[in-house]
Amino acid sequence: MLDLEIQYPETGPAGLPDETTFTRWVREALGERATGLTLRLTDASEMAALNQQYCGKAYATNVLSFPLEFPLESGIPYIGDIVICPEVVAREAAEQGKPLEAHYAHLTVHGVLHLLGYDHETEEEAVEMETLETHILARLGYPDPYQPIDD
Repeated sequence: MLDLEIQYPETGPAGLPDETTFTRWVREALGERATGLTLRLTDASEMAALNQQYCGKAYATNVLSFPLEFPLESGIPYIGDIVICPEVVAREAAEQGKPLEAHYAHLTVHGVLHLLGYDHETEEEAVEMETLETHILARLGYPDPYQPIDD
């Protein structure tokens, strides 16, 4: 079972995926895991503040993940929070010539994999994580996000 809380901004840009779509992406990335997480969509100002506070970087980024680890005996299956900045996602999709929905799907899957313990700090970790992302996105019907878009 998935316990997913999605927090939309009060006023947000057009083109935000709906709850059903986000849920499908999260489920595919989680596989059969029964867990809970929060997905928050926020503005560039809040994202820049979070990125500064937790990563020491003074700019809005596309996605941040905040994994939580509760002891198994707690019975709490909650794995953490994902924060996505629609302004950055839309800008990147346009700059990279990617469909907006595909970019949201990629960043959602990417965020979930971080909550599951995957990372890309080393070349080996990056290859493992990017390969898994590519397979998950293919199952969802999206192209490889690491391949250049043909013009």
